[in-house]
Amino acid sequence: MTKYWQVPPDCSPESGAVQEAAELLRQGKLVAFPTETVYGLGADARQSQAVEGIFTAKGRPSDNPLIVHIAGMGMLEELALAVDPVSRRLAEAFWPGPLTLVLPSRPGVLSPLVTAGLDTVGIRMPDHPVALSLIRASGCPVAAPSANRSGRPSPTLAEHVREDLDGRIDGLLDGGATGVGLESTVVQVDAEGRVHVLRPGGITLRQLAEVSGAPVVKGEGRPERAEGASSVSEGGGVETFRPRAPGMKYTHYAPQARLTIVQGSDVSAVAEAIRRGLDDARGNGEKTAVLAPEEHASLYREAADLVIPCGSLGDLSAAAAGLFAALRRMDEAGIGCAFAEGYPEEEIGLAIMNRLRKAAGGRVLEV
Repeated sequence: MTKYWQVPPDCSPESGAVQEAAELLRQGKLVAFPTETVYGLGADARQSQAVEGIFTAKGRPSDNPLIVHIAGMGMLEELALAVDPVSRRLAEAFWPGPLTLVLPSRPGVLSPLVTAGLDTVGIRMPDHPVALSLIRASGCPVAAPSANRSGRPSPTLAEHVREDLDGRIDGLLDGGATGVGLESTVVQVDAEGRVHVLRPGGITLRQLAEVSGAPVVKGEGRPERAEGASSVSEGGGVETFRPRAPGMKYTHYAPQARLTIVQGSDVSAVAEAIRRGLDDARGNGEKTAVLAPEEHASLYREAADLVIPCGSLGDLSAAAAGLFAALRRMDEAGIGCAFAEGYPEEEIGLAIMNRLRKAAGGRVLEV
């Protein structure tokens, strides 16, 4: 049975609910909690049995590394073998905040399940009072992927966590809606001081470049070795990709519907292509949906069973905050076939499109 606590967003480590949740973490139990990005599913990152529970509850592949959440710079020194000058500048500028640094892991401290057997670990300091209070009260470095079943859209509300994990975890701190709505930006600094973006998120490439003073290299999907990926050659010469950050190997964030992204410079051509797809799907008896910026939602009102306005082209942060909830609305409505308009790939739009492509399983139509 999952213990549920509703807490104010600014609750302190002394809160009774936080103290109870912290004790569960120390006992090797699983507790979901809000961060500024999405809800995380936490366990003591030093206890392998606890960390194994995360993979079991989520149905997550064990070769997918976990991010460790901390509540102070002292914890960083305990977990990382070394922190290069560029990474330290980024931490000082963006922590607490939606930035994960991939750093050399200090041997013998973390469960090897956290790092998926690699010599690096992703570390971040969340910018949410509930998350920070829980980490401080527990005294644990907290391994925490998103608190959803693997492959499902990430949770931005406590009720999303309950939909996916009720009865599968030990506790849930409900601190209300999250803010950014997309997971953290994950970066790794190479030996030359270049910043490789392994997963785009709430911290943009421009922000990284301004603070680091170093070249920023964008990498999505399967990265090259220069982006920090490791490869292991198995029998028959087949090369197996070992991701250094979450979201780099498997399909994520997917609704149950078959989702296709349609993008192009001509809005009318994009809308026409989507309407044709909707007509075909409805002709096959499928329930349909469209996800689009609010400026374009009216183009599909009569063509789809469900139209979900998601943010504005003038405010991509609102689109980011509402994306995962929009994908979950499709499931609630029993949608079989869905289309999404592409968003501009600039600033946080880069992260929006990264998540949409993964949700669509790579189905993208250019018009």
